[in-house]
Amino acid sequence: MTLPATPRILVVAVAALLALSGCATTTDTAAPEATTTAAASLTIADPWVKSAETGMSATFGTLENASDTDITVVSAESSAATMIELHETVEDDSGAMVMQQIEGGFIVPANGSYELAPGANHLMLMGLTAPLVAGVDSTFTLTLSDGSTFEFTAPAKDYSGANESYEETEK
Repeated sequence: MTLPATPRILVVAVAALLALSGCATTTDTAAPEATTTAAASLTIADPWVKSAETGMSATFGTLENASDTDITVVSAESSAATMIELHETVEDDSGAMVMQQIEGGFIVPANGSYELAPGANHLMLMGLTAPLVAGVDSTFTLTLSDGSTFEFTAPAKDYSGANESYEETEK
């Protein structure tokens, strides 16, 4: 049985519309959802690093979190040092204030800030790769608990306050 020309065109048109609508539906549902990393919500105000010729130094500033979720900084890197540790300053058994690596990282509270300051929490640079000269910038990369990274630059500054010592001592 042969259909007249008008019904044949109608059948072909309906089949084409069904095929196209099937493609459109597939394309729409396959679109990925956007995700936001913790690094997108992190900034640092007034970053700086203590100038030093050799040995050790530290980096300071105020980390700011613009998200509704806490952000945890778990590590730091820079070509300025062979190793960087996240340090806190605590009182030891004798009552002296000492620096030590912090367990669990720095937690920047949701919609809040976390201060890195001389005599307090800081990024400890060990094994400087070159002198940190006042006025010269160094680049730092923080790794966050979600695996994202946050990069910033900090100028070196001459600083003699807080009476901290970044030289290794023998025990």
